[in-house]
Amino acid sequence: MTDPYESSDALPLSEIHGHGLWLRPWDADSEEDVRAWLRGYADPEFQRWNTPLKPIGTRADAQQSLRARVRAAEEAAGTSFCVTEAGKGVPLGHVGINDIDHVMRVARVGYWVLPEARGRRVATRALALASRWAFGELGLHRLELGHALGHEASCRVAERCGYPYEGTLRGAMFETGRLDAFRDTHLHARLATDPEPAVP
Repeated sequence: MTDPYESSDALPLSEIHGHGLWLRPWDADSEEDVRAWLRGYADPEFQRWNTPLKPIGTRADAQQSLRARVRAAEEAAGTSFCVTEAGKGVPLGHVGINDIDHVMRVARVGYWVLPEARGRRVATRALALASRWAFGELGLHRLELGHALGHEASCRVAERCGYPYEGTLRGAMFETGRLDAFRDTHLHARLATDPEPAVP
């Protein structure tokens, strides 16, 4: 068995199929992927609930951000998937397994969906697929999901995917558009030993 303190193997660049979706790695050299990444970060709903440490407003910003995702996978720190519709490959959103702690076998999940893909449970289906992959392929024990207080849509996605609410974390996330003020978050989590929920 590999010693988790010494493991530095890159994470697999996997593709995942199921629930009518195709999850694939983002491509920093793909114009379609770069445009989708830019639109995702520019979306008012995304900006309402998330405050990136570095603004992403140009093509160069998007490419740099996507390449950072590739480096995270190479360093076994996280992996990111472009969520697309099965058989079409058109980007619908993003789901990531982030901040992986290989000793405690825990990671944080995050996701967003482009405006035109909302109302179709894309986030639910994508998170369900990515969670199953993280438990099965990466051998993780616990996945955590945090969202800003009041983000009811994200709460519903978490609960549908078997991530029960565990508590409120005070001042655990930046306020909208600010890096000098904080807001509370809801913490949800799922264990590898939890039953897998039925996803429509």
